[in-house]
Formats: sequence, structure tokens, C-alpha cells
Amino acid sequence: MARLPFSISLFFGGFSVKFFTDYTNLVLIAIVLISGGLLLWPTISRRGRGGLSAAEATQLINRRNAAVIDLRSSADFAKGHLPAARHLEFAELQAKVAQLVKNKSNPVLLVCQTGQQSNKAARIVQDAGYAEVHVLEGGVDAWQKAGMPVVKQGAAK
Repeated sequence: MARLPFSISLFFGGFSVKFFTDYTNLVLIAIVLISGGLLLWPTISRRGRGGLSAAEATQLINRRNAAVIDLRSSADFAKGHLPAARHLEFAELQAKVAQLVKNKSNPVLLVCQTGQQSNKAARIVQDAGYAEVHVLEGGVDAWQKAGMPVVKQGAAK
């Protein structure tokens, strides 16, 4: 009876060696690992950027009084922006980053048209010492597609 576990381990040990030396199995293992990595990539990349959906951004604004900074041009801002958004063009951000919020521990939500420029701006704002910086994923385009309100010349749309 004492030899049974030894013979089982030899069988499994031999099986694992054959399994990992077979070329077909190695290709299948590589495909599984690559496809798993590709499935996880959006989650991993989103975590690094801190992008928020329109619903998450609304909660951040309402529950934590986040400062909303719109980085688009004056013309785009006038066409429609998030309620309570303050306008600061991306080109002016570096010079005026210290004036965004009085308390640097308050959350800041950066908004642009598609989310691309906000991701660049997030690094600048974080480097200036702001503790909690978020980006509206998809920008104002995604906000409007989600059916959220925009303000245009003082009236909600």
C-alpha cells in the first residue's frame, strides 16, 4: 500500500512532462494566456487612467462635490457642457493648474470632448499635487450618449 502514492506521482509526473513537451499543447496554452490577457486589458488599462462612466461621474459630483473642469475650447464649451462645469482650456492648464480647487484633497473631474485630452491633463493635475483626479471616460460625447443633461447658454438641454 505504501507504493501506491509513489506510482501515482510517477504517472502524473510523466504525464505532465509529456503534456508540456507536445508542441500542440504549448500552442494551445499560449493561445489561452494571450486571449486571457487581451480580455483583461481593458480592465487593467482603465484602472490606471481612472476613467469614470457618466453614471459614476454623476455620483462623484453629487455625493462628493467634485470640481468639474471642462478642458475644451470656448466655442465647444458654449455649445454645451456638464452642469456646474468650470471652463479652462487645455492650453492654459499648465499655467493655471494651481487655481483649480482650493483644497487639493477634493476630487477633480476632468472633461473634454472624447476623453483623450483629459487623460493627458490628468497627469499634469496629479503632478501638481491633487490627490484625487478622475477623467470622464468618453468625454462629453459619452455623457450626451448616456442621456445626461448639458447646459447651453444658461439653460439645460
